[in-house]
Amino acid sequence: MPRLSPRLAAIVDALPLEPHLRVLEIGCGPGAAARAVAARLGTGHVLAIDRSAAAIEQARAAAAGEIAAGRMSVRQVAGEDFVLLPGGEPYDLVFAVRVGALDGRHPEAGRLLLRRLALATRPGARLFIDGGDPLREVPIPR
Repeated sequence: MPRLSPRLAAIVDALPLEPHLRVLEIGCGPGAAARAVAARLGTGHVLAIDRSAAAIEQARAAAAGEIAAGRMSVRQVAGEDFVLLPGGEPYDLVFAVRVGALDGRHPEAGRLLLRRLALATRPGARLFIDGGDPLREVPIPR
């Protein structure tokens, strides 16, 4: 289990994780939260995405065990450009920490990202971002 800051640990603890869920983290940085989520999944999977190639390389290196076990994967892509890969299964739970497209700093990117999430998630999927206590839920438009 990766060492998390108290803030990130509180965020991961607040996620309504279940062992079978398919989870998407937007803006994963070096992947610590995604690794903590992967450790709590049984048959589930977490995909950690980030627009930064450097962040994805850090996440890939740090999560080698989780990736080899099939509980986690990483992909370099901006949230507003995210699409399921051919044959990809939709996600049940999405979370993001300090992502400008979702916290109001970049509203147009946020609108694009929410449209992308509507296409990449199952009906009833939930989206959580930081800024609550410690999370707040954002509706995925359908």
